[in-house]
Amino acid sequence: MFKSEQEAIELKIREYLARQDIPNPEEIQWNPIPFSGEWGISTPCFPLAAGEARAGKKVNVPERAQEIAAGIVDYIGLPEGFRHVEAVKGYLNLYFSSREFSQRVVDNVLREGEAFGRHAPSEMQVMLEYSNPNTHKAFHVGHLRSAILGESLARITEFAGHDVVRANYIGDMGLHVIKWLWNYQRYHLGEKPPADTTRWMGDLYSEANQRLEQNPELEAEVRELYSRWDRRDPEVVALWEETRQWSVDHFEKIYAILGIHFDRWYSNSQMEQPGKQVVEQLIADQIAEDERSSGGPVIVRIDDKLGLEKETYRVLVVLRSDGTALYATEDLALAISKFSDYDLSSSIYIVDVRQSLHFQQVFKTLEIANYAWAARNKHIPYEVVNLPGNVVMASRDGTIVLLDELISEARGRALEIVEEKNPALEAAQKEDIAKAVGLGAIKYSMLARDNAKIVTFDWDSALDFNGQAAPYIQYAHVRANSILRRLDESLPASADLNHELDATEIELIDAISRFPGEVQRAAAEYKPLHITNLAYDLARLFNDFYQKCPVLKAEPEIRAFRLRLVAASRQTIANALYLLSIQAPEVM
Repeated sequence: MFKSEQEAIELKIREYLARQDIPNPEEIQWNPIPFSGEWGISTPCFPLAAGEARAGKKVNVPERAQEIAAGIVDYIGLPEGFRHVEAVKGYLNLYFSSREFSQRVVDNVLREGEAFGRHAPSEMQVMLEYSNPNTHKAFHVGHLRSAILGESLARITEFAGHDVVRANYIGDMGLHVIKWLWNYQRYHLGEKPPADTTRWMGDLYSEANQRLEQNPELEAEVRELYSRWDRRDPEVVALWEETRQWSVDHFEKIYAILGIHFDRWYSNSQMEQPGKQVVEQLIADQIAEDERSSGGPVIVRIDDKLGLEKETYRVLVVLRSDGTALYATEDLALAISKFSDYDLSSSIYIVDVRQSLHFQQVFKTLEIANYAWAARNKHIPYEVVNLPGNVVMASRDGTIVLLDELISEARGRALEIVEEKNPALEAAQKEDIAKAVGLGAIKYSMLARDNAKIVTFDWDSALDFNGQAAPYIQYAHVRANSILRRLDESLPASADLNHELDATEIELIDAISRFPGEVQRAAAEYKPLHITNLAYDLARLFNDFYQKCPVLKAEPEIRAFRLRLVAASRQTIANALYLLSIQAPEVM
């Protein structure tokens, strides 16, 4: 918000450094000073002193850093837009005029609107792969955290200025699919999926496992069907294509409800043959060892190839002894496909923590194979979601909680609260609000916890209108909207700040001003948690301001600024909720 002033100061700093024959850095690093009654920015002078030391000058770095900082203070004086400047323990600190800073924050939010916090476009193209459900199985809440985390990170990464490619990698072939096809072909041929597609698909998969456990001799039929698939028997392929589409169609419906879309769909069936070709090349390049002649698999001894004495990456099996593909086979091909299809600065895999070693092994194998982009792959692990009653989900035996059921229950619970709080609303409006509140409650619960920590989902916490939960934040947005809706005239186009700011105003403005920086931080660390925390702070501080400071009944010279502050608060809360893929309702 003080970019032009900051750039002018940088020029003056560089002038001073040149005059003092101090090596000029490529970049001057600025950090916000933690708020303690006034706002400011700071830059350390230790790198400058260290640069002199590296150039051969005998200096005590801490003492020299303070000398440089003091010299800069004398040289630049008091720049326009700043209240005071100081040199403290090797840091150059510049403090803004509080009134000017506050007015700029509010003006900037209202000028930029939905783009507030969005950074200038960069040349970086980032692919985020997330969700990754299996066809021919139920879509249950075990898939939920990846989908919600991935979509939020995609929005945050876009807001941080990067070109984002959203990718979904579905598991549409493997033993689970062959078992399903066998069961369908033998016992359900001709049946079509009912409206509750995912439940039906999951039931048939569970039924297949039960039949095979009770009648092990039937495994021979499954193996024969797998062989027919490997030969690409037209009848098997046609059945697979039809039934696969049933799953994909239902996935699309769920993604539409969740507000998620994908730019690119990959599938493991596409990667099976290319993966085998990659493995053959690894063998030819003497990276992989082919032990199939003695009944073993094809392996890569990663630690040996890297010359590591301590066991780190272990051994990666890249092909079974019978020549069939594994996850590793297909993931090697997938990574190559991604970087062939796009000019990626990075490829991010949002997959649960249990796959951490697997991805380390795959990425290191690609590095050993001299793929230049191998280091640009990154795995963002996440932990599991625990449901009330410590429900343990397993598709194999059918002990699952369907995502449709969780969403339906969230909407039902939210509707009860909406009807209690605002019974005068029309039925359709109540339903829309219940959907926004229910989905928001689920999403915020998944995102307000560090990626690497287990989420324990609890309805009372998720739907809390008075605690750190989505409904509380959404309700703050509604409160701000309610104030602005009661205006008899349009929002003031501008307002000078002529009154002494209340402490609640100062804290609210500070939280708003931190939003662009938190977007960058969340993008750099791949943690929506930073946005969930700030969204809660914004709601809490707005509510404090709402309780303490009159707006519509304030004196005219105060009223205009506070109205604009309300509008800026509403916009910033809405932008934060957007990054979390949570709707900001107008009424509740």
